[in-house]
Amino acid sequence: MPKSPLSENIIGTWRLQSREDRATDGRIIREGSLGSDPYGLLFYDRGGNFAAQFMKKDRSDSAQAPTNISTSGANNTRAIGGYDAYFGTYTVDDELGSVTQHLIAALSAENVGQTVTRQLTVDGDVLVVSLNTTLETGERVTRTLKWQRVG
Repeated sequence: MPKSPLSENIIGTWRLQSREDRATDGRIIREGSLGSDPYGLLFYDRGGNFAAQFMKKDRSDSAQAPTNISTSGANNTRAIGGYDAYFGTYTVDDELGSVTQHLIAALSAENVGQTVTRQLTVDGDVLVVSLNTTLETGERVTRTLKWQRVG
């Protein structure tokens, strides 16, 4: 039986299970703006709309930190005070297994209007997002997010 295309498989509500940054040499990098295990929800609907929200589980140090703490890099958005949120429209390239998101609104003003592309795979009720980005230290990493379908 043929597998459904990505454009059909991503529809739904997803809860973040894990978030990992790996350096080019394979080391796991600890990223501070959201931490390694933030709360997260991701929504894709059939009308081409999406929304994403992330929150660092322990924001006690974020309240004391400047509001410009970020990990904004190529193909990434910027968290502020341990929180990141954005929404907009999306298109799927089923052949490449990628989703391009056009941000209509975002917590960080500089992200409004941004276009980001991510590689996605869906296996049953698990969605995996992979993107290359740069941390505030300048280090290039591959970020992998694993999501569980919850709706």
